[in-house]
This record gives sequence, structure tokens and C-alpha cells, in this order.
Amino acid sequence: MRDLPVGGHNVPNFKLQFAELNDLAAWIEMIQTVRDNFPGLETAEQLEDYKKTVIKNIKRKTALCTKSDNGNIVGVLIFSYHSKCLSCMAVHPNYRKMGIGYAMVKKMIELFPKDMDISVTTFREGDLKGVAPRALYKKIGFLEDELVEEFNYPHQKFIFRNRS
Repeated sequence: MRDLPVGGHNVPNFKLQFAELNDLAAWIEMIQTVRDNFPGLETAEQLEDYKKTVIKNIKRKTALCTKSDNGNIVGVLIFSYHSKCLSCMAVHPNYRKMGIGYAMVKKMIELFPKDMDISVTTFREGDLKGVAPRALYKKIGFLEDELVEEFNYPHQKFIFRNRS
């Protein structure tokens, strides 16, 4: 297992890579542990739709995952070149505060053209679910933007001005 050297931070004993179709079961298993934090994943039908989205993004090479030294998926990230956004990012609760989310977002930014702004929506200020992701996005350089609603839940859009 290699360390993840990203932005001057080394994340030991993890491998960051494009997800492959044979990672799907482990990806969904990891999402099951965090789905309570994600509006839009409450029902079996919504989870099945999410699974289809993961498959589509794996095939497009717009799905990143981080694996631990035992091969378990501990972090996932889906992004879209077309929509210019980070669509979904999650880290397993047992592996948070280890730099995994930071490494995945930085890798995604590296994959975008340098002149393309990137957006992400996350929980609004004051929402306990938003404390960690908001801090992470701000640390990386995302700036607060408009208030929006997704899956009938209040969110806030953030923008990363991707410049060389």
C-alpha cells in the first residue's frame, strides 16, 4: 500500500484510485454506513438509483475511491466534468480526520481543466451535518455561494475557482 501524497499531506496505508466495477459492492456497503447523513438515500429505491449513478460514473472514470490496506473502501467521491461539480463525497466514520476527504477532493481538482470552476453543495451553516464538510471545502479554497435546496433539504453551494 502506498501513501497518498496530496497537497503536501501524506495519508498512510491508503490507496486513492479510480473506482472499478468490481468495487461496486464495497462502495455500496460503505455508503450504507453513512447514508443517514445524505438526503436522497433514505429509501431502498433511492439507494438503487444511487447504485446506477455509481455504475455510470465508474464507467465514465468520474468515480474515485480510497481503499485501506485491507482493501476496504473507506472513502468515495463522484464528480462531473459536464456539470463542473463534485456530486458526492463520503468517508467512513472510522476513517475520518485522516486526510482522506482532503486527498480525494484535491485529486478531483487536479483532473479538471485549470480554467474550470467547480461547485459542490453541502449542508448550510448551523447544520451539525455540515460542520466537517464545510470546514474541508473552505480549507481547500471553495467559497460560499448561493443557498439552495436538494432532496427537499436546505444546502449551500460552494465554488472553487480553479486557476493555474
